[in-house]
Amino acid sequence: MRARLTLLVAATTVLMLLAFLVPLAVLIRQVAQDRALSRADDVVQSIVPLAATGDTVALRLTVEAQTVPVTVFLPDGDVLGAPAEPTAAVLLAAARHGSLTVATAAGRELVVPVVGAGGATVVIRTLVTEAELTRGVTRAWATLAALGVTLVLLGLFVADRLARAIIRPISELSAVSHRLAGAELTARAEESGPPELREVAGALNHLAGRIQDLLAAERERVADLSHRLRTPLTALRLEAESLRDPEESARVAAAADQLARAVTSVIQQTRRADAPVRFAGCDATAVVAARVAFWAVLAEDTGRALHQQLPSGPAPVAVPADDLAAALDALLGNVFAHTPDGTALSVSLAALPEGGAVLTVADDGPGFPAALATGRGASGGGSTGLGLDIARQVAATFDLSPPGTPGAVIRLTLPAAA
Repeated sequence: MRARLTLLVAATTVLMLLAFLVPLAVLIRQVAQDRALSRADDVVQSIVPLAATGDTVALRLTVEAQTVPVTVFLPDGDVLGAPAEPTAAVLLAAARHGSLTVATAAGRELVVPVVGAGGATVVIRTLVTEAELTRGVTRAWATLAALGVTLVLLGLFVADRLARAIIRPISELSAVSHRLAGAELTARAEESGPPELREVAGALNHLAGRIQDLLAAERERVADLSHRLRTPLTALRLEAESLRDPEESARVAAAADQLARAVTSVIQQTRRADAPVRFAGCDATAVVAARVAFWAVLAEDTGRALHQQLPSGPAPVAVPADDLAAALDALLGNVFAHTPDGTALSVSLAALPEGGAVLTVADDGPGFPAALATGRGASGGGSTGLGLDIARQVAATFDLSPPGTPGAVIRLTLPAAA
């Protein structure tokens, strides 16, 4: 925009200067020609009275004293003043055709016939050269050109300053919008510049404040909802402790404790308004092994064969342990919820040479339905529709087996730890 405004002002200035300077240059040239011809005519007219008297001596002295080259052709053929041959204009004037001004290759020829006392015609001739006709024109044109260039440069300078004054608030608005897009909700635009831009800046600031208020209210609602879950979790923990089977009691209590930790993590994350995101990593092998051990009890109760294949050593990934556990729980929960009892399933984790790992969850069930709903919150099985999206958020790539084919396979590529 700044360049376009500058070019617009430059084009407008040049057009205006051309409309002004070109006629002025033509006028200067015409004035110079008229001045030279007038000066020559004055000289000729000063000689006319002497030519009419027939005083040859006085005429000769007067002609030789002129600064302009003048030639007088006498009736007897003598020539006074600057030597010259009789031209066609001189011959016409001698034939009493009146005064003439003729353009020649050398300049402008002025010829004036004068009838003497005896009736004979004396012809006075002078030549105004092209140098005389254009004297001072080149200097005047150079001055006009310099003036035009100066005005154009001045116009460009003013246009650039004006464009800067207009562009600066727009650039600031763009920078603030990018900061807001980067989750920097405290960014605000300075309300400066023309009234229209000040109005846009005020609207952007109002929008940013409104978004900040809505997010704060949403965080509070999520935190309140999560906090309400603590009461039933506490009751579940007490019920687990009252179980007679120590192993069963320990298993249920551990599950309740993990769920309580997840709820606490949700509350802490929702109340952390502007804290920077920390890409904490974890050992994927340890997390997957722990979650498979948890789900193995339910698999045994429902007659499902659960196979696992894990690396022999740690597999560091750039995914928080809680997020990876939640993703795997969501995938395994879908298997138990959408396949009949007795369906075999497998969980495998393979470390990648360049870092990261690939987590695969597969089952021998009917597979994904042909009309699979993959959008967040969309489900065709009566659930919340969030399971696949939770798993998708922790993965660098997320692949599903084709819908409508037997056996469901979900493959997550986990990013490498920094």
